[in-house]
Amino acid sequence: MSGFFGVASKNDCVMDLFFGVDYHSHLGTRRGGMAVYGKDGFDRSIHNIENSPFRTKFDKDVEEFEGNIGIGCISDNEAQPLLVNSHLGSFAITTVGRINNLEELREKCFEYGKTHFLEMSGGVINPTEMVAAIMNQKESIVEGIKHVQEVVKGSMSILIMTKDGIYCARDKYGRTPVIIGSKNDAHCVTFESSAFLNLGYHHVKDLGPGEIVFMTHDYLKQEQAPFEKMKICSFLWVYYGYPTSTYEGENVEMMRNRCGELLAKRDDAKPDFVAGVPDSGIAHAVGYANQSGIPFARPFIKYTPTWPRSFMPSSQGQRNLIAKMKLIPVQELIKDKSLLLIDDSIVRGTQLRETTEFLYESGAKEVHVRPACPPILFGCKYLNFSRSSSEMDLITRRVVRDLEGTDQVSDEVLKEYANPDSERYQAMLEEIRRRLKFTSLRYHRLDDMVESIGLKPCDLCTYCFSGEE
Repeated sequence: MSGFFGVASKNDCVMDLFFGVDYHSHLGTRRGGMAVYGKDGFDRSIHNIENSPFRTKFDKDVEEFEGNIGIGCISDNEAQPLLVNSHLGSFAITTVGRINNLEELREKCFEYGKTHFLEMSGGVINPTEMVAAIMNQKESIVEGIKHVQEVVKGSMSILIMTKDGIYCARDKYGRTPVIIGSKNDAHCVTFESSAFLNLGYHHVKDLGPGEIVFMTHDYLKQEQAPFEKMKICSFLWVYYGYPTSTYEGENVEMMRNRCGELLAKRDDAKPDFVAGVPDSGIAHAVGYANQSGIPFARPFIKYTPTWPRSFMPSSQGQRNLIAKMKLIPVQELIKDKSLLLIDDSIVRGTQLRETTEFLYESGAKEVHVRPACPPILFGCKYLNFSRSSSEMDLITRRVVRDLEGTDQVSDEVLKEYANPDSERYQAMLEEIRRRLKFTSLRYHRLDDMVESIGLKPCDLCTYCFSGEE
């Protein structure tokens, strides 16, 4: 996942931009970048932040930058923002999303004109550069953005900074948020609403699906009205979102509390303590404890001052080791205790299995596990949800393969495994429980998760759980 932030101000915007981008660092990615426009034109800096905080890499840039318009990002892999000079003029561009038909679009760009692309490591094209190339096939920035929305398969939200202001565009189905804030003499645009709270901005609006707005320090101009159909990613609330952020009027922390409450209402386990896997599992656990009356405890504490994020290294083994090393046990809350553990999800299962073993080694008597979302059975087609190269990286799909005796399982059968009232679902859960060595396992139901979020089911993307688009 990536995140972006932009500012258009009557005054110098660099500090607002710096802190606004930094507030997206929790998204756990590899590169950070900022671009500003001032009296000397465009200025930009990009740094690798894989093992260092964003702010430490950009301290010097903040001192040197000057400008009243700026955009910045925390990015998965690609360098952003890009500076582009074309028949549309000079502009900076940053994006959040995923392009599934990158090769197809590359060939069409070659057919349209004798263009070229700079290759990243492994021969991959920078998706943001592709977006700029597609835009440049049209005669205006707005028409170019609309063209991107039409041809990209996946999702693509965009910020484009010119010398006059910032074009803000949410992806066609609103899978990721784009939020506008305002204060005296300035507007900002952000992925995370929490990014502008301490900067003095107040919420103005969430852009609708496909909506395009041109933003300056003193006005907003709608360039394209929102489309009717929205499919915002439900996993934003379960896992990705920062607790203080609000999307479509629904706060992340409040959703996680409701999620835990509904988990508790369907449960009959009687542990000594309820605990959340840091960080996103904690709010779910608080909701469960409040509803059930079972005490909330922190049997392990996450050590964060120096360790990089657990899913940052390219090696799964390194990620598992780092995840383990970051959790320091509180023996007095573990030894001879029955624990109910809530994590945001189970993807591969490796880290949660090692966490469970770690609790047993520390003297736990029982470990009951309650994921805060349904089983993930389908790889996400719309966002860079994980680094999985195959759906067989998902523990659910490996278990289904073994239960069915083949990895060629139809969508119809997979949807039966997604049905919490089916025998196949129960068989899958029992096998996952056995492999990961849990005392008991009960996932959140999809209908309960949707109720926890509070939006209409038709407005949420739940593809990775249900297989339904």
